[in-house]
Order: sequence, then C-alpha cells, then structure tokens
Amino acid sequence: MIESPINQNLLTTEEVNLVGNVKDQCVILPAAPPHLIRTLPIPAFPTPNGPQTLLNILSMPSLGGLLKRRTKDSQDGKSNSDHEGSGASMQHSSPQQSGSDNPSIDHVIQQPQPKQERVTKGKYSQEDFQLQRTLGTGSFGRVHLVQSNHNHRFYAMKVLKKAQVVKMKQIEHTNDERRMLNRVRHPFLVTLWGTWQDSKNLYMVMDFVEGGELFSLLRKSQRFPNPVAKFYAAEVTLALEYLHAHQIIYRDLKPENLLLDRHGHLKITDFGFAKDVPDITWTLCGTPDYLAPEVVSSKGYNKSVDWWSLGILIFEMLCGFTPFWDSGSPVKIYENILRGKVKYPPYLHADAVDLLSQLITSDLTKRLGNLHGGPSDVKNHAWFSEVTWDRLARKDIDAPYIPPIRGGQGDASQYDKYPEEAEHYGQEGDDTYGHLFPDF
Repeated sequence: MIESPINQNLLTTEEVNLVGNVKDQCVILPAAPPHLIRTLPIPAFPTPNGPQTLLNILSMPSLGGLLKRRTKDSQDGKSNSDHEGSGASMQHSSPQQSGSDNPSIDHVIQQPQPKQERVTKGKYSQEDFQLQRTLGTGSFGRVHLVQSNHNHRFYAMKVLKKAQVVKMKQIEHTNDERRMLNRVRHPFLVTLWGTWQDSKNLYMVMDFVEGGELFSLLRKSQRFPNPVAKFYAAEVTLALEYLHAHQIIYRDLKPENLLLDRHGHLKITDFGFAKDVPDITWTLCGTPDYLAPEVVSSKGYNKSVDWWSLGILIFEMLCGFTPFWDSGSPVKIYENILRGKVKYPPYLHADAVDLLSQLITSDLTKRLGNLHGGPSDVKNHAWFSEVTWDRLARKDIDAPYIPPIRGGQGDASQYDKYPEEAEHYGQEGDDTYGHLFPDF
C-alpha cells in the first residue's frame, strides 16, 4: 500500500462538475504488480519498398542498440528513456511579449484554423538566454532550463547535436517536429517560442512546464483512482482532437511525454514523431508498449493509432502497468499486441472497461475516434459523462494534483538532476549539416 500524492480536496467540490465524491478513493492505493520496465522509443523506419514487419526490423543494427530496458529505478520516476522535450507553463507569452494564458475556446476545440505558421526563425540566439541547469538528456542532446535576458522568465531550451541527428537518420523527423510545433497553439500542448542553429547544434525554446512528468506522479501513486485518470485522459482527448483537426498524428503518447504545469494541468511535449498525415502513412516509430497493431504489422495507418495509444494510457493510469507488457523481451510485447488479448483487472469500473475495449481493438471499424463521429465518439462515451468539455478546455476545472513548486521562479525540483556538460554553445566554424535544417 502506498499513499497517493493526489490532493483529494480538489475533487470533492460540486463546482468541479467533473466527477463525484471521490474522497475515499484518493487516500490509499493498492500497490500494482511488478511492471515498471518500459522499452525505449523506436526511431522512424519508413518502408518505401513495401511492408516490413516491426518484428523483422528488430534485427536491424541501427535499431537493436536502442531497445534497452528501463532500470528498476524507474519505479521512483527515474527514467532512462529517451525524452528530450521538457517544457513549462510560463504562461502563453513570448520571451519578449506577454499574452493570454488561455486561448479562447473557439481556437481550442472548434474548427481547425488555416495552416499559418508562426514566424520564429531568426528571432533568438544563445545570447538571449542564461543557462540554469539540465532538465533531461537523450540520444541527440539535452534540455536545459534557461532564463530570458529580456523578460527574465524561464523556458526550456532543447539542444540537438546535428551530427547525432544525421547519424541516426532523424533529419526529417527533427524538421517535422519544428514544423508541427510551429503550427499548433493549444492549452494542453507545449508551445514553441523560437529556434536557431549554430555550426554544431539545433536549438528550440519552449515552455518550461514546472510540475514534471505525469510518469513520475503515476509511479509514486502506483495507479490513479478512476476520477483522476479520467481528468488527465480528458485533457489528452482535447489535445488529440485539436491535433487531428490539423491533420497531425502525434504517435508517441505516454506518461513520460505528459508534463504537469504549475496548476496541475497537462501539456503534451516531445513532437519528435509528430507528422502531418491527411490520409495514411507507413513509418514505423513510437514506444513499443503503446504501438498499435497496424504499426507493428506495417499495414499502413492513420490517426487511429493515437486513439489506440489513448486506450493504453488510460489502462496504465488505472492499473499501473500497460496491457501488453512482458518481462521477457520487446518481441514478446509485439506478439502480445498482435494477439490483442487484454486482461482487465476486476477493480476497473465497467464504463472504463467498455471504453478501453473500444479503443484497444485491432478492428479499425470499431475503434472509437476512427469512426464517423471522430473524437466526439470518445468524448460522448459513458466513462466521460461527467466531463464538462468546454470548462475543461478553459482550465476552469481544478486539477486533482497541484505540483509542490514555486511558480514562476524557475523551480526545477520536480526534474531529476544530471551531470552538466562543459560544451560551449554558439560555436562558429564549418557547418557541415546546416543546409539540412533550413527552418532553424
């Protein structure tokens, strides 16, 4: 048994209008079974010469070394996975201008706006920011907490090593990440404020989301009560609805990529696998536990894969483990996904099981979100019946957990500490790869 850090008081007022009285559910949670190992994200592998199953691709030299497992330390929220995107809710204002923290509801959940990218190229340089500390590391670089020399607010600066991006054949996806982030603006998505490059690195300045990863909170809680999981799932649903309205597939939904702002609301970060897909794509990428069967079998896929991943996310939040996890090897996970048999613990609410069974299904003609009603089918499901969607989109509903941080002061206490690098950013010299990243 473990005490949950969820604040029970924030879920017991009538004005929340999201869930009922859950005071008794939020105090003590049973420990989940051993499950705390997750394979790392798979880099993208297009299949231009026809379908090639992910099981066969596992033997490729460039991929085999990346399929490492998390250490047991991840039970305490210490992840060895490849996240390079941390950000923060320093309100929705640029480093040089202030603005509204909450876009109007019309821009959040209604019709998609024209694809007009915000102009960020050439706005900033290393001299505009002071490095504070490292927030996270990954295969291609690291994320730093930085402070603007202009408005003195704090941001997350993602630094990618060009040579490593090229070596791992991630040029297209790095450029896609920049383009996708430049197109979106939503209260539950991290905001990109500016980019630039020098001879060695690419730089992306984003929100600093102070509360850390939902992954860490989930590991401390073991599993979330039904209303808590519902709150976070509802915010993710609104974000996916917005992305899909703009023809963007996210493709890497998982607790590690969900950050908590100072008020406890979510922001999705790390758009490294996001892609503009109006119809269908064949690229093999994602995190193994969350891959849809059509991705594993290389049948080609569309936005439906994000709804599958939402089902896996809800299952993990409610149960503390993913439905197809296997302690043996990544291949076992893929075999379980293709087999498609899900065992639902008896403590799950009947409405939750019904929703999950319609999300975690290989039959695309039955998967919610992929049907004629689109995201509305998900939002109108009985499990979400208490959710007032317009209020949630305005962040009018109190979050179930408020991170213990000092807002607006660059408090990074919710992030692990990492050894700092001695590399000096902003180097001049021969730029071998600069032409490959024209938008930076």
